[in-house]
Amino acid sequence: MRVVLAQPRGFCAGVVRAIDIVERALEKYGEPVYVRHEIVHNKHVVDALKNKGARFVEELDEVPDGAVTVFSAHGVPQAVVKDAQSRGLPVLDATCPLVSKVHNQGKRYVAHGRKLILIGHAGHPEVEGTMGQVGAPVYLVSSEADVDALHIEPGTPVAYITQTTLSIDDTKSIIAALKRKFTDIVGPETTDICYATQNRQTAVRELAKVADVILVVGAKNSSNSNRLVEIGRELDIPSYLIADGSELDPSWVAGKSAVGLTAGASAPEKLVEDVIAALGRIAPVEVSTMDGKKEHIEFRLPAELRD
Repeated sequence: MRVVLAQPRGFCAGVVRAIDIVERALEKYGEPVYVRHEIVHNKHVVDALKNKGARFVEELDEVPDGAVTVFSAHGVPQAVVKDAQSRGLPVLDATCPLVSKVHNQGKRYVAHGRKLILIGHAGHPEVEGTMGQVGAPVYLVSSEADVDALHIEPGTPVAYITQTTLSIDDTKSIIAALKRKFTDIVGPETTDICYATQNRQTAVRELAKVADVILVVGAKNSSNSNRLVEIGRELDIPSYLIADGSELDPSWVAGKSAVGLTAGASAPEKLVEDVIAALGRIAPVEVSTMDGKKEHIEFRLPAELRD
């Protein structure tokens, strides 16, 4: 069985930074360190950090007074920031810098008098954080139908921003619909789209050219991992989301000569290796890696945690 690995795959710089923040906080301050929401959307990562002394909570009222608190990579609303400040909680902000960039873009558009439209998925922690950061009403759209349903006059000055785990391909039809509807509209450059999302989706498109089936390693609540599966299926390649090797169904790969394997931005490489091992228990495997973008981006840690 040939196993072809996508390039790039797995952890992005924002996820690496978020995990580093929790681990270094535990080293510096000792356990427990409290983390609001899952630091990233991956149970294996969360469980590993729990074993080191991190405690995950849904809301700040579960954090004891004075306890070191980490905000997840997805970002938080301003109300949460102010709540932490009012309680004097020592906070380490693990919000991905690219998410923070979207927050700042939104604030600038609102300051210039524009109504703000956010392209994203309702209920996603990043979307909730962004809507709570801007300090003004935000109109959420996730489809062209949502754009049609917006009750905003066509001549109103508007601006749009996007959830970072959506790529240029994911958003282009919605942006086109917005531009058809509104005569005075601005938005970020396409170069501002999250590099990791775009690169991983491009890699899956390349993988689909050589694979008979595609396995995506990632969590069920990971937006970017689910999108990788969708892209594979859109290209008529059977594609499956798999948390680790234990979830591999042998029928998925039966009779397939080339298995494509990738991972969402919050899935560690050890889980990819676990799936390869599971494939190896079905048949001997020959592993190769596709050519693709090499990512060298690193994000700085908060000043308190730098060596």
